[in-house]
Amino acid sequence: MRLRSKLMLELCNVIRGWELSQKEAAKRLKITQPRLNDVLSGKIDKFSLDALVNLSAAAQLDVDITFHPITHGVTHKHLVPGA
Repeated sequence: MRLRSKLMLELCNVIRGWELSQKEAAKRLKITQPRLNDVLSGKIDKFSLDALVNLSAAAQLDVDITFHPITHGVTHKHLVPGA
């Protein structure tokens, strides 16, 4: 859910930054205006992660997912394998 939330938030920011009508923004993204309205209204339950990644690509956004270990408040030093 967090990945979808982050993608949707970034998409909304980019789309609003275009300062286009919903009709024109939907055309740019190759989706319907009602579908765009769902994005801009934050209806996250209507979008899979895959759908949001595809919309991000249509919006010319490069999506990069990184993974970090959960630290639970512990400070980790840089670990060197085999050291």
